[in-house]
Amino acid sequence: MNNIIKSWFVNDEQEIKQNDPKANKIDLKRILPYIAIHLGILAVFWVGVSWVAATLCFMLYFARMFFITGFFHRYFSHKTYQVGRKTQFIMAFLGSTAVQRGPIWWASHHRHHHSHSDMPDDVHSPHQHSFLWAHTLWFLSNRNFQIQKKYVRDLLRFPELVWLDKLDILPPLILALSTFAFGVWIDRLFPELGTNGWQCFIWGFVISTVFCYHATYTINSLSHLFGTRRFETTDHSRNNFLLAIITLGEGWHNNHHFYQSSTRQGFKWYEIDITYYILKAGSWFGIFKNLRPVPEAIARKL
Repeated sequence: MNNIIKSWFVNDEQEIKQNDPKANKIDLKRILPYIAIHLGILAVFWVGVSWVAATLCFMLYFARMFFITGFFHRYFSHKTYQVGRKTQFIMAFLGSTAVQRGPIWWASHHRHHHSHSDMPDDVHSPHQHSFLWAHTLWFLSNRNFQIQKKYVRDLLRFPELVWLDKLDILPPLILALSTFAFGVWIDRLFPELGTNGWQCFIWGFVISTVFCYHATYTINSLSHLFGTRRFETTDHSRNNFLLAIITLGEGWHNNHHFYQSSTRQGFKWYEIDITYYILKAGSWFGIFKNLRPVPEAIARKL
């Protein structure tokens, strides 16, 4: 039991060999927190809702979706812009609040995806596996619990990132406790608003986390099945306006697979890319530097 509980808080990786029959198995004991956070949505029937809780849910969904798309994806996975080391760690910490593990693990699997997109070795391709596996089951398996270290040697040079990846439960735990404390504080100061600690925790942390989960996962699954293809890439990536809206710009997936190094994924002016707009605004204040543009040779062909 102690080992099970420890596995929820500390990522001590065990090497899984490719031919190990347990490699693609899902250890239900290890993923109990993931199951619990989904079941936690049912608590909404107990805590109810208020405009304060609903607003907190939206704000934390929006913020953490940006942390995933702007930090974990466009910076840690693709290095489409530059930041200082302190800012890098803050970005890693904020991204980890989305409960999608740490930046090294996230980037390693995403880089692996681009190297094998929709080919047999792509662990979350809906063309190689079932839709449910591509959408969510792949990262619950024993094999994919591991970091693909050969893809992230640049990130493994930073001990603070390695530490955060090992204790990636810490940022979401702090956020979860903060949502509860915020609700208690609001209840004491403004009881007429009709909220409390548990309501803010369920809406601000649990529900927004699950929404952020599955919106992110659609890029692995739906963005390789539904949408339009501007570029003839070697995979099945597609541009999807609706997915671009709910993921703040990630739905321009065919654009991204054609040219991965651009900070901007909405190549045309009308392709809404909220993540890019925020990063661009941050560059005006010197937070994010040297944002990589869409090459002129590609832009002229659009």
